Amino acid sequence: MAEKSNRQEGSSLLSIPDSCAVLSVAQTYAADLAAAKIGLSSLDLMEAAGASIAKLIQSKWAPRPVVVLCGLGNNGGDGFVAARHLAMAGWEVTLALYGDVGDVKGDAATNSDRWLELGRSIAPLTPDLLANHPLVVDALFGAGLNRPLESPVKDVIEYINRHALACVAADIPSGVNGDTGAVLGAANCAPRCVATVTFFRPKPGHLLYPGRDLCGEITVADIGIPNSVLKTVSPRIALNGPGLWTLPTPSWGDHKYTRGHAMVVGGGRVTGAARLAARGARRAGAGLITLAVPSEALSIYAMSEPGTFVSAVDCAEDFAALMSDTRLRCVLIGPGCGVGPATVARVLQILDTDKAVILDADALTSFENEPEQLFAAIRRRVPPVVLTPHGGEFERLFGAGDHKLSRTIEAARVSGAIVVSKGADTVVASPAGPAGISVNAPPWLATGGSGDVLAGIILGLLTQEMPPWEAAMAAVWLHGEAGSHVGRGLIAEDIPEILPKVLKSFA
Repeated sequence: MAEKSNRQEGSSLLSIPDSCAVLSVAQTYAADLAAAKIGLSSLDLMEAAGASIAKLIQSKWAPRPVVVLCGLGNNGGDGFVAARHLAMAGWEVTLALYGDVGDVKGDAATNSDRWLELGRSIAPLTPDLLANHPLVVDALFGAGLNRPLESPVKDVIEYINRHALACVAADIPSGVNGDTGAVLGAANCAPRCVATVTFFRPKPGHLLYPGRDLCGEITVADIGIPNSVLKTVSPRIALNGPGLWTLPTPSWGDHKYTRGHAMVVGGGRVTGAARLAARGARRAGAGLITLAVPSEALSIYAMSEPGTFVSAVDCAEDFAALMSDTRLRCVLIGPGCGVGPATVARVLQILDTDKAVILDADALTSFENEPEQLFAAIRRRVPPVVLTPHGGEFERLFGAGDHKLSRTIEAARVSGAIVVSKGADTVVASPAGPAGISVNAPPWLATGGSGDVLAGIILGLLTQEMPPWEAAMAAVWLHGEAGSHVGRGLIAEDIPEILPKVLKSFA
């Protein structure tokens, strides 16, 4: 076990594969500088960026009137290039600039000159340009914007949204923060785009809501920056997917205990939650699940879960006897176990062992008045702990905050646990290592018991001694894929049953 535990701890040192890297705004700028240092021309990169926007548009629409909205910076420069490529392909292009063309600088100025050299004009930015419902290219502001939009930009964007114009964003919809996905200012102060073309690697703002919703279909264009520059920026944020982790696979010599024995602590009243979690764990590959439940509910669990062990637990001594089994690797507590002092005591008893632990639902809410008691107990131990809060549970433990990614990273640091901040844009953060964002969860997963199954899938992977951050990331992804396979009409019971279909692609 020692060697495998060390491997689990080593997940905090995980290097993110190039294909999964997500770059902050600052890291994106650093990547551009690194590209320049190895001889890549920033003007050539801008040309490639603008051309990729035009290419995307030409692949989706037949020629039609298009209005390209440009700002004074490099984002506007990308827009000048896109406008030129579309015009040279025979499209009817109107270009509007926010500001004075004399204030355009650097590479963007070179491309504004190239536009003018074609005999084209530059119009002032005004909503009137959109009166005939053209296709719109938003190249006003990039991901580095840190202030709310003002008129006339605000007026133009409100017009786009009010009339549901087809809009394509260069890099990111103007008004969306590239690091957080938040809209700077009023909720309607960013265009709702049908497509966004960004470059080299995505940013968190493309993946986190509400930015993700405003981006539409996201294309990450290759503009010639080599992957080698990633070594200079050391990405610590990942886009979740199979390229990031490897699922455990049993060998011919395995049996139920070598595949992993785990425990789910069940409650006496809400029995379905623990049963859903146990089912998820078994479908994820756990060799054996023991349900530890109050004696008055023993028959309910025993009759409905024939593939599990079910043990009556009515006192700390009963539970200690179960936990003394050296073959038991992981414990999940929280789904349906009840909120209150009894759950607090049971959680602390579990944390005082050498088992990996997952805390969900009631196990988290039970510490809302004394979160530091929980965090101190986690920090004292070596084996991993995974917390799986939804939004309300997160706030009860960690307080409210502005932005999901930074809040989750801080929560992992403060608690010493891997934190799975659930939602449509689930973020998984490790205490001293990477954070990952998932984008494959369908809205059908918003149903009672779905989170219990997710906790069980994490348990199933963790008990097979998959490194904990990777286990949490893989479970979130598999959970999302299962939801997509079922689709409309999904209930939580469907998720474990569809998992074999999802897992079959990994065989």
